[in-house]
Amino acid sequence: VREGDRLILKVPRVITARRPWGPGAQEENPNYLNAEMFINRFYDPANAVLGDRISGFIFEQEYHRKKDRIEVDQLASEVDEFFKAVPGDRRYHLELRTESYLKEPVFEVLRNHHVGQVLSHWTWLPRLLKQFAMAGHKFTNPDHCIVRLLTPLGMRHEESYARAFPFDKMVDGMLQPEMISETVSLMKTAIDEGTDMSVIVSNRAGGNAPLIAREIAVRFGK
Repeated sequence: VREGDRLILKVPRVITARRPWGPGAQEENPNYLNAEMFINRFYDPANAVLGDRISGFIFEQEYHRKKDRIEVDQLASEVDEFFKAVPGDRRYHLELRTESYLKEPVFEVLRNHHVGQVLSHWTWLPRLLKQFAMAGHKFTNPDHCIVRLLTPLGMRHEESYARAFPFDKMVDGMLQPEMISETVSLMKTAIDEGTDMSVIVSNRAGGNAPLIAREIAVRFGK
């Protein structure tokens, strides 16, 4: 890591996933939102090595099918208890991939703990500006917001990977124009609000991440 570099770390799924996936996966993850595990096995070691070079920790919760969903109030309570139990830190960001969880009880918890709402352009989520509107057109962490451009909306990970591979060019018809325009809109809102914004771009969002980033920069400059 070079001087001046800043990193955003993704918290391991063993802590963030309610229901693990893969061979031998259990029905429920016994370490889901395990504050002690997060502190001792990830947060403290990461800070010991990287310190203030870490600009964010992303807690990504997997998509929940209808049969696996819980009540929003229950999720809000679980998230609240977790962030009460871990060290106070304004670098936390929560990514929820289930649209029905993007409700006020959860946003209230995020605001209370200064935890950012990750705005994610991903398969089963609504458009970026709709996600932002669901939180009242406000950043839940006024210091920092993370935007992740991962896949075209409505396209599964496997298909987006297959279409984008080998990631050396833009793929015709894959990039969704509103992803660019809405990202730029959010960037300008962040500037107006005095909020730092990090935009993370995946090759799977259109074929080649650097070219997507360039398109965002060009649109932003107009």
